[in-house]
Amino acid sequence: MTTKKVRKAVIPVAGFGTRFLPATKAQPKEMLPLVDKPIIQYVVEDAVSAGIEDIILVTGWHKRNIEDHFDYPFELEKRLEEGGKHEQLEEIRKIANLANFYYVRQKGPLGNATPIWNARHIIGDEPFLVLWGDDVFEASPSRSQQLVDQYEQLGGSAILAGISAKEPEDYKRYGYASGSRAGSGALKIEQIIEKPGKALEKEHVAVVSGLLLSPEFFPALEEAMARHEQQNTPGELVYVDAINILLEQNKDCYAVEIENGKYHDCGNKLEYLKAVVEFGLKHDDLHDDFSAFLKNIKH
Repeated sequence: MTTKKVRKAVIPVAGFGTRFLPATKAQPKEMLPLVDKPIIQYVVEDAVSAGIEDIILVTGWHKRNIEDHFDYPFELEKRLEEGGKHEQLEEIRKIANLANFYYVRQKGPLGNATPIWNARHIIGDEPFLVLWGDDVFEASPSRSQQLVDQYEQLGGSAILAGISAKEPEDYKRYGYASGSRAGSGALKIEQIIEKPGKALEKEHVAVVSGLLLSPEFFPALEEAMARHEQQNTPGELVYVDAINILLEQNKDCYAVEIENGKYHDCGNKLEYLKAVVEFGLKHDDLHDDFSAFLKNIKH
């Protein structure tokens, strides 16, 4: 199947991070560290692992720190070089060279579809990834690579990343896509439900973080916006509104259960703390002492 190369990714980062106040009063939640690297850098690296060249960060006035993080810090580089800290210098230089970075200010109605709409003039007539700025997905191959691989095999108007999640509490936390099998690890979507989801009779996966969209998404989203306006529909404008219109039009949309993966919802305080512990234990220079510390904690 011939498809255009996926070269671009949209990462919405305009939220206020109110669940983490006061820590996020002057710092974006996406810049909270997982040990020694901010959450947003893991997300960008995920995209870059799949050959993404252009990263479009949809920001707000309070997210300047993110722009600074992916910029060239001349003064810091000079200080590290003069101090002979070549390993740290190399690590810092890699960050700005990960991709081409574009910054767009979010404007429009509330909802997770708005930042995608704001990036349409940069996306143009190309397929693209959408990754959320406070979610980390550990997987091998990467979550982004698996989405791109499925797109190259199946094509389609949309491919959503998912996990197997069938515990009663999961249906309160996640939206779900259900349908019939369409190749290895993929479901051809017949129904999609925003969170909180509900138990579904057909085969289903929890839709958690990340999607790959074709340019057909934008006309569908424009139609969804028009319907909201005509019907004076309350609530936020969400990307699922556009996916449902694509399904109405008999467009092929898929959900992919990410293999060999673990999803970290770092926008949730408890899940963020769990991720910090897990990532800390993965550091060779920290593992032994940190593991011993955790074992000796008195409850």
